[in-house]
Formats: sequence, structure tokens, C-alpha cells
Amino acid sequence: MKNIKKFGINTICAHVGEVKDEQFKGAVSPIYMSTSYAFEGVDIKRYPRYFNTPNQEMLCKKIAALEKTDSAMIFGSGMAAVSTALLAFLQKGDHIILQQTLYGGTYNFVVEEFEKFGIEYSFTKSLSIKDFEKEIKKNTKVIYIETPSNPLLTITDMKAVSKLAKAKGIVTMIDNTFATPINQTPIDFGIDIIIHSATKYMGGHSDILAGAVAASEEHILRIWNIGKNLGGSLSDFTVWMLERSLKTLNLRVRQQNKNALKMAKYLAVNPNVYHVYYPGLKGHTDYKLAKKQMKNFGGMLSFELKEGIDAMEFQNHLKLIKPSMSLAGVESTMLSPTQTSHSLLSSEERAKQGIKDGLIRFSVGIEETKDLIADIEQAIKKCNK
Repeated sequence: MKNIKKFGINTICAHVGEVKDEQFKGAVSPIYMSTSYAFEGVDIKRYPRYFNTPNQEMLCKKIAALEKTDSAMIFGSGMAAVSTALLAFLQKGDHIILQQTLYGGTYNFVVEEFEKFGIEYSFTKSLSIKDFEKEIKKNTKVIYIETPSNPLLTITDMKAVSKLAKAKGIVTMIDNTFATPINQTPIDFGIDIIIHSATKYMGGHSDILAGAVAASEEHILRIWNIGKNLGGSLSDFTVWMLERSLKTLNLRVRQQNKNALKMAKYLAVNPNVYHVYYPGLKGHTDYKLAKKQMKNFGGMLSFELKEGIDAMEFQNHLKLIKPSMSLAGVESTMLSPTQTSHSLLSSEERAKQGIKDGLIRFSVGIEETKDLIADIEQAIKKCNK
């Protein structure tokens, strides 16, 4: 498809990366479910584990267009995307710097697996660029960041990290799941490799498990070379569902952005709430930086209830908002990170990241905010009784 760079975001979502139905001229992409393709007389020798079936190939074009990169790959899960990208650029004797606040699955993968591979790692003490610089060693190959972070919505200065890394010949990677390419495109700030749990906003309907990586063709080739050996591909039915979901990505995320800001403002003045973590609030420590590098502030927030209100009891009283694992569906959900996303971390490790037992992560959906507020109010009322 020509002139992709000139297309608006909704046009990219709706049209780029669709598989043409040449036979019946259908309006949506056909699904090619075959796991066996011809190898003679063809331009591409297709095989599902090589990430190049027709549906896989075209979906990658849509993701690359959304992230403004040359190329992209899709995986069976977000962690498959994270682990494959990291192992593509790290080997025995190498060192990686990771920011202090990270998704629990990523943190657990690093601390449980890297020593087996002889890979050294360091976590920064804060998100200050000086702390990243302090951790650099002669064998540092990768700097890995996540912004906004899960679950405290901290913001990392992408431009500063990129500038530091480029000066030292270090590759930068970012988990862009919370922001989505609708709210920020890290390539504009010099980040090399962009990673997503496509299970979340890209899927958007709580029915897809997938991951994605977007980068230059050179970097994607390196990731592909190890990806084909690790086998983290996904079925073409899931690929088809993900391509379908991405058509409404901008529409969904824009509404979730709007709703999350309203809910954050409501919770910030609620006398039953102790603290709210949302970069779109002017009182957030990273508000100015978030405004500088994000188009909007996202659909995720976290909050702590005042002392005396049990977080789990509160969630059990919710009727509309679902106490549920994962995030970013069209329906609003809440969870306790200590019980779910960060349960693999020890209490000491969670404390280092500032994750308290009473913290609640709120994935704001597309519902009417008045209905969400009413649900929270009734749940708090029952807890106060």
C-alpha cells in the first residue's frame, strides 16, 4: 500500500495490513489457516514458525505503520515478545540495564533466567538519567525501559535515555504496552525497539493472547533469527482476530484516555482515596514529562484507598467493574498487583518499586464514567459499613 506515511491514524488502523480477498472481494481479510505451503515456484517459502504466513506478514505491516518503524513481528504472548527481543541482543558476558519500575513478568524473567545464560543485569535506583548512566559498564549492550510503567504509571524520559545509549553504542528497548502507539511513538524519541503485550490494548477485547515487536529491518532480522528457533509464533486465527481488533484501536484508546482522566480526577478528590497514580494529573511528579512525550495519558491508573478500607473487600463489592486479571479491554477492570501482575516478586522487591499491598490497578474501559463512579461509590459504602 503506497503513501502509508501520509495516512491518518484511523486509516492506518482500518486499512494498512489487510489481506486482500482476491477471490471473492470480501470487505475483511480472509484467514489462511494452512500450516503447510508450497516451496517450489514461490517468492516466499512460508511456514508458521517463521512468522511469514499471509496473515502474519500483513498484520506486521499494520503494527509497523502504527509505530512508524520499518518492520515488526508478532508473537504468541507479550512475554514471548519481551524474552525473544532481549535474547536476540544479549549473550553470555553481556550486561543490561533495566529501569527500577517494571512489569512483574519482565522482572521475574530477568532475575530467574539471566544468570543461567551468563547475562549480567542492573536495575536503576530511580528513573533519573544519572542513575541510568551510573549503571553503564563496558559490556552493557541494552537499556530496557517501560513508560508509563506497570502499575505505578511512572514516566521515563525516552529522549534522554536514547541520547545516552546512542553515545555509548547501546541498544534501547521499551515496553510501550500501557501507552499504545496512539498515545506515544517511541521511535520519535530515538528508541530502537518497541515491544507490546498485544493481549492488552492492541487486542482490546480480553480474548487474544499475543505480543509484538516493532523496529528497523536490521533489528527485526536479528530478533527473527532467534525467534524462529524459540518458536513463539501464534495461530493465524489469533492473527486474524488481532488485525480485526486493531481496526478500532484509535477509537477505543481515545475513549479510554478520556474516561481515565475523568476517573483519576474523581478519585483524586474522593475522601476515601489516599493517593492516585495517573500521569495526566497535574499533581503527578512526572506530569510535565508525560505531557512532553505523550499525546494523551492512557487508560490506566492506580490508587490506594484510605486506611481502614480493605482493597480486596472493596473489589469484591464491585458490580460493574470486574475484579479481573489483565487489562485494557473495553470493559473496566481492577486488580491488586500484589496478588496478580507482581505476585512473583517478593515483598521486599515490591517495596523497592513502591508497590503496596493496598494498591489497586484500574484499567478504565469505554463505559459511561457516571456508571463507573456509581459502582465505586456503592462498593466503598459497603466497606465503610
